[in-house]
Amino acid sequence: MVSPESAPSGDPEVAEEAETAAEPAPLLTLRDGLPDLIDTEPALVAYCERLAAGTGPVAIDAERASGYRYSGRAYLVQLRREGAGTALVDPIAFDVDRLAPLAEALEGTEWILHAATQDLPCLTAIGLYPTDLFDTELAGRLLGHPRVGLATLVETVLGYRLKKEHSAVDWSTRPLPKPWLEYAALDVEVLVELRDALAAELEESGKAEWARQEFDALRSFQQTPRVEAWRRTSGMHRVRGRRGLAAVRALWEARDQIAEQRDVTPGRVLPDAAIVAAAQALPTDRAALLATRGFHGRGAERYAARWVAALTEAATMDESELPARSPRTDGPPLPRAWAEKDPVAARRLAIAREAMAALAEERHLPVENLLTPDYLRRTLWTPPATREPAQLATAVADALSALGARPWQVELVGPVLTEAILRADTEPDPEPDPAPDDAEPGSEQA
Repeated sequence: MVSPESAPSGDPEVAEEAETAAEPAPLLTLRDGLPDLIDTEPALVAYCERLAAGTGPVAIDAERASGYRYSGRAYLVQLRREGAGTALVDPIAFDVDRLAPLAEALEGTEWILHAATQDLPCLTAIGLYPTDLFDTELAGRLLGHPRVGLATLVETVLGYRLKKEHSAVDWSTRPLPKPWLEYAALDVEVLVELRDALAAELEESGKAEWARQEFDALRSFQQTPRVEAWRRTSGMHRVRGRRGLAAVRALWEARDQIAEQRDVTPGRVLPDAAIVAAAQALPTDRAALLATRGFHGRGAERYAARWVAALTEAATMDESELPARSPRTDGPPLPRAWAEKDPVAARRLAIAREAMAALAEERHLPVENLLTPDYLRRTLWTPPATREPAQLATAVADALSALGARPWQVELVGPVLTEAILRADTEPDPEPDPAPDDAEPGSEQA
């Protein structure tokens, strides 16, 4: 890590003023230099021996080829530990079982990750599972930092600047260019230092136990499979009718199969805009499809036969097989429909939202970290039947815990929801909620 830039020579007072006004120094070099890429078993075993003999937590990061590849696999794993230094491991060079020495060396250590939910799936896919972890992004959220990207936290908390010009490169590229490797190594260079600073803030703010519970829950994190993922096609709202929706679904599924087979991101096969254009026009042959305005992309002509087959399938599908206009869900309806379907539930939600916003502001953290929005909606749409205050408080706490809320969240939010349920039964309709209420289930809008 480089030291802050030297103050300009000359008048000491001028130099001090200039140093005070100067921007944080960039993090330009690695304190130990750039290590060689580990892509052989002897090199991996040698580093794992140093890693196991090191002390303190292990900073870990992974690079995927998002935007280029279909899979979310790791194409580079970076590690750093006191006494072991930094390692850049090429997981593509190893079968998963041959990474066992790394898993063994990490056993029992605390992992430091930034945005753990992004990296844990690809790390577990290569046999690496945390026994303890600290998520610097989540710590920043709990502490109320307005921006929690790694570069921003490093700058605001530690006073250094990280370069981010290689953040969106294709990490499946081989050989990996040296500037990319330097960028990747810098991402773990300061994670231990950042972890220590944020841990001190958590202790000082009384949020250390909150963080401990959140990090413990993250250890078993698994990505939730998307239900009817085709409904996330950008611009699909312009498609009319269930037949058009069937065309979107058929084209999306055909594209997804091609993308998975080629291991490229689906948008590189056919963009969403082309799917929507074809679903609107519903052409019946290759010539008409390729002449459709807005139908474009690398795979538009190459896979024209597949697209026509998908459109034909949608056009000939029985009415009973066409997709519903609204997505299937096992949860409550969208909040915008609550007032019509259940006015009392709508009052509960409005009262709770107002109180939750005030509580989040008081505790200096985002409202979505105070409680997962889906948990809030589920609890208020079908609350416990009892209205005896003590029994209701217990039932609400049990319901939140069953959904997955952490104990610290139940302790803070349980009384808020209990009060909202009791008040909504007796109070008149509130003023219209100024907060957006058309978020999809599971979104960040509470």
